[in-house]
Amino acid sequence: MSRTGDCVRETRETSVEARLDLDGTGRVQVSTGLPFFDHMLELMFRHALIDLTISAKGDLEVDAHHTVEDTGLVLGTALDDALGDRRGITRFGSSLVPMDECLAEVAIDISGRPFLAYEVEIQAENLGGFEPSLARDFFQALVNQSGLTMHVTLRRSDGVHHSLEAMFKAAGRALKAAVEPDPRVSEIPSTKGTI
Repeated sequence: MSRTGDCVRETRETSVEARLDLDGTGRVQVSTGLPFFDHMLELMFRHALIDLTISAKGDLEVDAHHTVEDTGLVLGTALDDALGDRRGITRFGSSLVPMDECLAEVAIDISGRPFLAYEVEIQAENLGGFEPSLARDFFQALVNQSGLTMHVTLRRSDGVHHSLEAMFKAAGRALKAAVEPDPRVSEIPSTKGTI
């Protein structure tokens, strides 16, 4: 059974299209017009072992918010599509990732109930047009469209770049664990019988 998802979103502010394969090897092609954001997405999906192709064009002359948020919406929709009815998945995943002086933790439940807990204190810095606060906008959009419960905690932060890198890597590794098929589970992993 193919676990792939696609999504295209066209607005007056952005044009975003994505395709992902949950059973990939982490091959990633990303182009959003924001090199730092591209780097974070590549880290996340490479560590998730999810193949991803995404192209986004947005009104970066205004700011990066629309592009980042709409990228999250498109990825969330594609992820929801790829997961189907969630039959046979592990459902839960968590990861604690150090990045030199920084430490991030992400826990995920593919619950069907969108919720983001975001305990991150990070200083403002312009990273090639990407502000650190945009990470929250991305994760919020992702969980809203995919029905994930996600807790992101930055336990230690002494540098902006490494803090964000630890967060995105932890998100990828937690997602990898949650979407992984469990060979002992053939049903939907919920006592309700549905997610």
